[in-house]
Amino acid sequence: MKESQSENRQEVVSLCMELVSKPSVTPKDEGCQQLIATKLRDSGFHIENLSHIDTTNMYATHGSGGPIFCFLGHTDVVSPGELSAWAYSPFDPVIHDGMIYGRGTADMKGGVAAMVMAAKRFVEKNPNHRGKISLMFTSNEEGEFVNGTPHMVSRLLERNEILDYCLIGEPSSSKVLGDTIKIGRRGVLTANVSVYGIQGHVAYPHLGNNPVHNAIPALNELVSHVWDRGNEYFPPTSMQIPNIRSGFGVSNIIPGECFIQINWRFSNEISAEEIKRITDEIFTRHKLNYHIDWEFAGAPFITRTGELLDITKKAVRDICGIEAEESTAGGTSDGRFIARFDGCQVMELGVISETIHKANECTSAEDLEKLALIYEKVLEDLMV
Repeated sequence: MKESQSENRQEVVSLCMELVSKPSVTPKDEGCQQLIATKLRDSGFHIENLSHIDTTNMYATHGSGGPIFCFLGHTDVVSPGELSAWAYSPFDPVIHDGMIYGRGTADMKGGVAAMVMAAKRFVEKNPNHRGKISLMFTSNEEGEFVNGTPHMVSRLLERNEILDYCLIGEPSSSKVLGDTIKIGRRGVLTANVSVYGIQGHVAYPHLGNNPVHNAIPALNELVSHVWDRGNEYFPPTSMQIPNIRSGFGVSNIIPGECFIQINWRFSNEISAEEIKRITDEIFTRHKLNYHIDWEFAGAPFITRTGELLDITKKAVRDICGIEAEESTAGGTSDGRFIARFDGCQVMELGVISETIHKANECTSAEDLEKLALIYEKVLEDLMV
């Protein structure tokens, strides 16, 4: 390998470690984006601050016209949790046996570093590339998210700046780098349900009305309901009840209210509105006195075909020597907001996800170097 190439690839690891050293727990950025902006500005990128309320956002661009290609990522991380569970300090990254340890190495400061260095190298080699290269980063993906990517997308839509391609650096790989490309994600819908009864003494049940008892038949029907059967791209819609709260912690009071939280991860065979309609119908039929606060986190999205998918798979093949599989499995990502751009091809490719949100989160230094090469090759094949 040429010395200059080796130095460039080491810069990916160095940038990752510098980002990890900043304790940017959601929604804090702690200077991550300022560091990124400095590196990109040195290569001729225009940096736009799109921060909103509690969230730090940046949008960096190089070039003009179309098509518009976007790297999407986030600089925030989840809490490291109990520090005693870590072999190394979570915000003092170290390399051991070729692995970089620290909070955010995999999710997703490693991916951010690879995207930044790939974009920087690409425009330095191809200053007159076609269209516009952009990078969009937020400090609030792991948290409430509203003031992050959704806000930036709205700003771009207001000025009719429509993204054509978006590659997200989330940790998509399963066993080895590049084995999985996420071509879509399921939708997310949450119901925060309050069921009301009448508080009373358990010895006089005829004077009370237990909302827990009343809710059980309706919940059983919801649990057994077949929402859809999925399709070749998505598994069937799933419903889970993650939280139920009621009572006062004593054994002699009938509670007057029961809180139930229900979460759906839904395919493109059903809409959020249809899920709401069915849920209301079941609760009404069981004669519950209830109220629902709905939280809609995004619709399902998918990129079945297109240049971005073909070029990304070819880049993985060329750099890693494997054939990437297409998947929509897992949770959700900010790709659901990018899907608001009509016709935009959206997918995710990043490092191995095995240690994300865990103590001793880590990623391979060699994989980061390869990931940056994959990203750069995508730009070369798509934007030259």
